[in-house]
Amino acid sequence: MSQISQKKRYIAIRNVTLVGVIGNILLTIVKLVFGVIGRSQALIADGLHSLSDLISDSVVLVAAKYSTQDADAAHPYGHGRFETLATVIIGGLLLLVAGGMLIDAGRRLFEPQLLWQPTVWSLVVVILSVLVKEALYQYTLSVAKRMRSQMLRANAWHHRSDAISSVIALVGVAGSMLGFPWLDAVAAIGVCFMIGHIGWSLGFSGVNELVDTGLDNKQIIEIKEIISSVEGVHTLHELRSRKMGANALVDVHILVDPCISVSEGHQIGEIVRTRLITAIDEINDVLVHIDTENDDESRSTLNLPLRNEIIKNLQLKWQDLEAARAIEQITLHYLSGKLTIDIYFSLTIVQNIEDAQALSQDFAQLAADDPNIEAINVYYRG
Repeated sequence: MSQISQKKRYIAIRNVTLVGVIGNILLTIVKLVFGVIGRSQALIADGLHSLSDLISDSVVLVAAKYSTQDADAAHPYGHGRFETLATVIIGGLLLLVAGGMLIDAGRRLFEPQLLWQPTVWSLVVVILSVLVKEALYQYTLSVAKRMRSQMLRANAWHHRSDAISSVIALVGVAGSMLGFPWLDAVAAIGVCFMIGHIGWSLGFSGVNELVDTGLDNKQIIEIKEIISSVEGVHTLHELRSRKMGANALVDVHILVDPCISVSEGHQIGEIVRTRLITAIDEINDVLVHIDTENDDESRSTLNLPLRNEIIKNLQLKWQDLEAARAIEQITLHYLSGKLTIDIYFSLTIVQNIEDAQALSQDFAQLAADDPNIEAINVYYRG
């Protein structure tokens, strides 16, 4: 599946959120007005919930504008964390709304004289609310899945929580009208706990993302299978991942044959990167580190010198060898704490196989005198 453009993503999030804004403005006004007129505490609590939806819609609109901006010098990984921050804010807002309503409903429940008696107007409005909010939930969730937006998914659940709270309010209003006046306050308390649970879940998931929690085990297994299927990858380790808004970033070390060229190792790494980005929608960037041996062995070569120093030392050793001036290429292999050196000559510098063997023996003797060198291999090119 192709990557979704940031512009397309912003437009989709903006449009679905604006629909939610219009719906929440109307529902908030109707619920609060008819909650007072219809004397239903549960409906007023439900109206405050719709008001929190309206505020969360505003947060989503602002976050969508900034989170879909392209990467820049100050934000080289993009602005996806604005979306994560918005998810945490929405979760926190739900917790605050739940806490405030719980305190008020609890006070009324333990002071019966404060209980209200809902009217038929409350019943009509709460039924309308259930229908509207469930429709907003389904619409918002469908766009959230298509755009892979955790922030929009959080807002969809905010709509669903309002729909469920309206169902609870419906039970409370109907029960009070049937002669159980305390049921309206109990319904309001039920709404509070439900809102609080959703707020905690959303806030917790957002905080996990802010502290770079990795992808889930199922996705990690899929990533490992894709990497292992690439020809040339012997094994993998140091696999790390983190979420960045709607996207995910992956780092991995892959082990390849130590004697292949740099360009072949790079090609293998690029195939790994491309396959992961193509196969898993959330992944938009992969950093592949090429290893020629496991990390413990790699670290054992850190005390070895780099090319310039090695060549300088070798030139001192073979200054008496006339053939050394005809060397065309030197390739260095840092393996298992030592150096293996490949030297290439033109085939024209030797007359026969005996000359080639003698020259190889001369260089092998130089390797035996240096504790850092495992072997010097001599090759001829026609």
